[in-house]
Amino acid sequence: MQVSHKRAAVSVSFDEPNLVSTAGLLPVMTLARDAGLHELADEWLSVPTDKGANAGLKVASLVAGMVAGADSIDDMALLRHGGMKRLFTACYAPSTLGSFLRSFTFGHVRQLDAVASRFLANLGTRVPLLGRPGAADFVFVDVDDTIIEVHGYAKQGSGYGYSGVRGLNALLAIVSTKDTAPVIAAQRLRKGAANSARGAKRLVTDALSTLKRLQSGGRVLCRFDSAFYGQAAVSAALAGGAEVSVTVRMDPAVKRAIAGIPESAWETIEYTDAVFDETTNTWVSKAEVAETVFTAFSSRKKAEQLTGRLVVRRIPELNPKTADGQEALFDTHRHHAFFTTVDAEVLDTVAADKVHRKHAIVEQVNADLKDSAMAHMPSGVFAANSAWLVAAVMAYNLTRAAGLLAAGPFGKARTGTIRRKLIHVPARIATSARRIRLHLPEAWPWKAAWEELFTTVHAPPTAA
Repeated sequence: MQVSHKRAAVSVSFDEPNLVSTAGLLPVMTLARDAGLHELADEWLSVPTDKGANAGLKVASLVAGMVAGADSIDDMALLRHGGMKRLFTACYAPSTLGSFLRSFTFGHVRQLDAVASRFLANLGTRVPLLGRPGAADFVFVDVDDTIIEVHGYAKQGSGYGYSGVRGLNALLAIVSTKDTAPVIAAQRLRKGAANSARGAKRLVTDALSTLKRLQSGGRVLCRFDSAFYGQAAVSAALAGGAEVSVTVRMDPAVKRAIAGIPESAWETIEYTDAVFDETTNTWVSKAEVAETVFTAFSSRKKAEQLTGRLVVRRIPELNPKTADGQEALFDTHRHHAFFTTVDAEVLDTVAADKVHRKHAIVEQVNADLKDSAMAHMPSGVFAANSAWLVAAVMAYNLTRAAGLLAAGPFGKARTGTIRRKLIHVPARIATSARRIRLHLPEAWPWKAAWEELFTTVHAPPTAA
């Protein structure tokens, strides 16, 4: 590509009142309105009147800015250019939205959590966020935390967590199926130095409650990494009607259980660099799996102990320890074990291992959020940042719903891809016969998907 004009032949001026740079916000925020975002915020939020007037419009403005790519309060000025005021009412200034966020307390954040939960449920009635899972299919709830890096000492609650960087800790519960991209069912912001499992019991309870509102069907499986291997999180999952699959720490009880597995029980699996041998119909791989019966939390009282399956994957140790005489079990192999309550008839050893490894999907969600609204924590006030996280989750879920309505590859695309191709579409506003018409770029590569989203959201109401 090359510039087609000489430098002297081009001039610019910021004087066109009928242009917008984010025409995709029109169908997306129409979907948000239809899902009741404004009414939910007005109903549930009790922010003081001087800062919290028109709470529904302000929450919707924050969500709209984040859908358009805002990652700071100042970026909310994206909503106040060109002809945006002809498409939307109440395009608030960034300073107004910043004051609104700073008026939040922990109680108001919990109210906003309630809004996010019900908003997701309402989206689910309009968009098949989780597809149509059958009674035998799993709906996965994956819980994990991530550190959001901050700079300076003015951020309330910031500290050095397990990643070694200064930040705040966000705990998320995402929901997905084998055929659908994940949405976020619950969220919580904690201090940067918080233990990963802090507050996990309440978060799991909230996530499963939201999932029931979605009325997804299917069996629910909560997947955790070893940081959440504790009676609190696991019991919350079971109490909510879910099954669990949780990575265990290599404590003495787990090592004894692994040592008791007979050599004949190990089965070769498809793993990194594995090759399928069609002659023998087996995988040629160095990774193997086996399982044994195991009682978790055996040090606790009888009622809190839990019996299930300990599934173990072992891989040859790349740097085995040198020893005289017979080599020890844990010197020759690296072992990765997880505890699950799923019956072997439902998931055999190999299938259970494969399903558990897909818990890593939560890392994609973390990366997606940090590529958008969670790139920064915009305020020095902890409660304001907590509210920002909830708004970012609502924006994420709304963008996911818009991608599903656009169909094609956007159903599983990253939210950044949806923003670039469906939201950041420039348009010129024209009016004829008291009707607004948007003139979008000719030959836009994703025209069909954009029109599918627009016509689906703006379809006339069905006759009673």
